[in-house]
Amino acid sequence: MSAGRWSAGVIPYAEMGYWRPDYEPKDSDILAAFRITPQQGVPPEEAGAAVAGESSTATWTVVWTDRLTSYENYQGKCYKVEPVPGQDNQFIAYIAYDLDLFEEGSIANLTSSIIGNVFGFKALKALRLEDMRIPTHYVKTFQGPAHGIVMEREYLGKFGRPLLGATVKPKLGLSARNYGRVVYEALRGGLDFTKDDENINSQPFMRWRDRFLYCMEGVNRAQAATGEVKGHYLNVTAATMEDMYERAEFAKELGSVIVMIDLTIGYTAIQSMANWARRNGVILHLHRAGHSTYTRQKTHGVNFRVIAKWMRLAGVDHIHAGTVVGKLEGDPNSVRGYYDTLRLDRVEADPVKGLYFDQEWASMPGTMPVASGGIHAGQMHQLLHYLGEDSILQFGGGTIGHPMGIAAGAAANRVALEAMIKARNEGRDYLAEGPDILRGAAKHSRELDVALSTWGDITFTYESTDTPDAAPTPVSV
Repeated sequence: MSAGRWSAGVIPYAEMGYWRPDYEPKDSDILAAFRITPQQGVPPEEAGAAVAGESSTATWTVVWTDRLTSYENYQGKCYKVEPVPGQDNQFIAYIAYDLDLFEEGSIANLTSSIIGNVFGFKALKALRLEDMRIPTHYVKTFQGPAHGIVMEREYLGKFGRPLLGATVKPKLGLSARNYGRVVYEALRGGLDFTKDDENINSQPFMRWRDRFLYCMEGVNRAQAATGEVKGHYLNVTAATMEDMYERAEFAKELGSVIVMIDLTIGYTAIQSMANWARRNGVILHLHRAGHSTYTRQKTHGVNFRVIAKWMRLAGVDHIHAGTVVGKLEGDPNSVRGYYDTLRLDRVEADPVKGLYFDQEWASMPGTMPVASGGIHAGQMHQLLHYLGEDSILQFGGGTIGHPMGIAAGAAANRVALEAMIKARNEGRDYLAEGPDILRGAAKHSRELDVALSTWGDITFTYESTDTPDAAPTPVSV
């Protein structure tokens, strides 16, 4: 460190020690990869150093109180800056943070530190948090999912296939009794779950207590009719934690196996509900409501893979994570990376999937990814191929919009899924043969035949706005 540091005034962040190209990250460091777009005339190393400084100990000028602490231990250290392939004036800045900068087991503190202030920094045109490496030392301070994939399957007695769900439609405006009728019809037809949507809470047309009562009546009737465990995601999202606890307790008293919260309730509330869910033996579903306001754009915000890591730490059992083939944003390679991040115990860095770091989860249970938004039975082979069996496939319109009725829509999805799982288990190339497998199954299922005739050709083929920067290298055969 130069002696000039202690002269009062403004010194570039790089000269204050936040640019450390010789630094070797420790196993216990939290690592972050930021996409930076510097203002004209700002060197990328200085921009990276500024991000490291403003997300740790720095301010815009030297302060004498730095001399009252071992400030070097607490500085964020930008140790590498690389240009983004094919992009002008975009760089990936790699920053290491000492573990002592963070409160144990607190997503609120982690996020306040990493994204709290730096995104408004004038020296940057844009900034995006692309990925993080959460060291085992920090992972172990979190509860993780209230139950996880293995325990959830054991609760439900459902193995070897994706779970099937549907969001009640229309999601706003139904009376409680009619809402419960949708739940019953969909579950008796063959689905495992039905679901409240993100904006169903307790509105004048249907108060939460009435909805809970009629939904659980539908769940119980469907369980009696089918002999299977069924569930409805009762959304307990509310204005206060006291209200959410009251709603969750009532759901538990009614015998619900699952409750739901929205991402918009905030990180502290999510962790509190995860603790409640583990104590009370209730599965916790998280709808990622609002995430695209800051995850979708390529150059500014927070990539969803980071949200996935935070939410696995926070302790949710489910999270919506993309469909690839549906109506919502989702590049195939990126979505694979999200699903790996949520489910696997060890995730290796893979630029093709947008994964910048190895991630060890140290036996933390996995979070079940949920696919929803514009999917239907005719895509079952693609869904199984892209998303795997440890997932939840939710067909809202693709169940409730079936010309023969809601139960028929559910039956079509169940027949399509079981036909595809059977083909996979027999060793067939179910992705290539998918349409033929579905047509074969439809010969014995009027419900599936009508579903394929109604939606079979519907696709949502729009270019994704958020794709990994690396592409697979073509291999000649």
